[in-house]
Amino acid sequence: VVKVVDLSEAAHIERELMLIKVRATGKDREEMKRMADIFRGRIVDVTESTYVMELTGSATKLDSFIEAIDRSLILETVRTGVSGIGRGDRILRI
Repeated sequence: VVKVVDLSEAAHIERELMLIKVRATGKDREEMKRMADIFRGRIVDVTESTYVMELTGSATKLDSFIEAIDRSLILETVRTGVSGIGRGDRILRI
């Protein structure tokens, strides 16, 4: 870490990345594809029984995705935490 800046006082953009491994067999396979599409996620790994999906967005969006799918299908979840950048002409100077 070179510098930490509190962006919450000015206009900024925040995103978080989540990788989530889900069970994807039978009817759940199509449902997981549909949910990835709805939340604008991508399926980045496919096996006979699982999908790994990549989703980015606000923490609220990622939480909503987890709430929208059957929790028993979730095998593993990894999240980066929030990253942000100032909007417009605002530039981080080191």
